[in-house]
Amino acid sequence: MNKALVTGGAGYKGTLLVKALLDEGFHVTILDNFLYGFDSVMGFAQNKNFHAIKKDIRNIEASDVKGFDFIFHLAGISGYPACEANPHSAQTINVTSTDRLVKLLGKEQILAYASTTSIYGSSGQEMDEESKIAPVSLYGVTTLEGEKISMERQNSVSLRFATLFGVSYKMRCDLLLNDFVNKAVTERSVVLFDCHSVRTFLHVSDAIESYMMIARDPTSMCGEVYNVGANNMNYSKLQLTEKIKEHTPFEIIKSDLEDPDRRDFIINFNKIQALGFKSKISMDDGIKELLHLYSWYRPYTVYRTI
Repeated sequence: MNKALVTGGAGYKGTLLVKALLDEGFHVTILDNFLYGFDSVMGFAQNKNFHAIKKDIRNIEASDVKGFDFIFHLAGISGYPACEANPHSAQTINVTSTDRLVKLLGKEQILAYASTTSIYGSSGQEMDEESKIAPVSLYGVTTLEGEKISMERQNSVSLRFATLFGVSYKMRCDLLLNDFVNKAVTERSVVLFDCHSVRTFLHVSDAIESYMMIARDPTSMCGEVYNVGANNMNYSKLQLTEKIKEHTPFEIIKSDLEDPDRRDFIINFNKIQALGFKSKISMDDGIKELLHLYSWYRPYTVYRTI
């Protein structure tokens, strides 16, 4: 039985990856500091092939990674707002801890690194894996540094994910589409900054399939970097809100102010699609899924009246 370690396994992508690996017959251990609690992984607690290490990635040791065939490295400060709010932690977690992890791994262990298309910055052009990279945020800069460190070793794969959306066991409402749909439902309006800037999108469940491609056949992917997404899911913010408006009424407000997270690009995904990767969940289906969620779900806040 293959053994996999998932750092950040209690998070948005991590929990869905854990389920997919367990369903595939893997022995799965997660390493997570459980900053947001344990609820997201309680559904795995009765599975004899699931184990958890409660530890911050910054304190990872050789014993934590020993004996695993695969290391899926998802632990990190993710997204522009979180990195800007925690610049020191963004550096120590996304870069320093990745360097520490890589140095602890044996040569035969397979490392899958979670990167992001945010590293392409604001070119306004179509970008592939060979394009010039110019990240415009601390998130992009630190994630790119972690990717470079990871790819210095032979048995590594880096997956540069499009902006994810959709429902997970550990929900993230700050992701662009998730946030827009939430505001459309709860506030009946969405304010757009840099409304014509283009980003690319992918359902979180489709993102998990790219990890499973590595789990099933690592030899065909090791040593390479892949953009992970769909060529037909590049949308400007205005196009995205107009798409949401096809499913629910709300007001679109265009602001003249600049978005501090200045990303603008179209991503080419031909490389991973040539290996058989294909997104299955459309933008319309994702919006319907999120509308169903936000019809009853509200993110936790200490300010709610009880």
